[in-house]
Amino acid sequence: MFKTLVTVLVMLAAFATPIATQEKPAVAAEQPPAANPMDVNSPDAILAALYDVISGPAGQPRDWNRFRSLFAPGARLIPTGRRPDGTTGARVLSPEDYIARTTPIFEKDGFYEKEITRRTERFGNILHAFSTYEARRKADDAQPFLRGINSIQLYFDGSRWWILTVFWQPETPDSPLPKDYLPK
Repeated sequence: MFKTLVTVLVMLAAFATPIATQEKPAVAAEQPPAANPMDVNSPDAILAALYDVISGPAGQPRDWNRFRSLFAPGARLIPTGRRPDGTTGARVLSPEDYIARTTPIFEKDGFYEKEITRRTERFGNILHAFSTYEARRKADDAQPFLRGINSIQLYFDGSRWWILTVFWQPETPDSPLPKDYLPK
């Protein structure tokens, strides 16, 4: 019992250490390309850039350096949903993993994702956006083929915004979008 208590206290102390005093990781994550300042000067701008850079007609190469420039080193993209066996899962991707996964899809199919409504909470330099999206194969399609919610965490470093995480779930028949997350 005493040994367990000591272990818990040591772990709590380790996690309570201020970030400024923690050691830097042995291997730093790769620095992204420089961003267009207009893409990262506000939460609205970086979210608009995110949706814009992944959208386009079939066969149109995406500007992957622009995409990379939006993400902080170590950032993650995490799709979640139902697996073929009926269980729910999440896949953790780096921006590079996302690029490798979607490039063949975007070569074959058009993809236009746009935000239709957003809920935002901010404290200091952190911001969380619950961004409801619709996706179409062609920009002028009457109906989306896909809708869902992107849970996006942003960080402001004092000079620009960074995406830390995009965690999303598509709408399904057994998990429709709640009315609170749809346009009024």
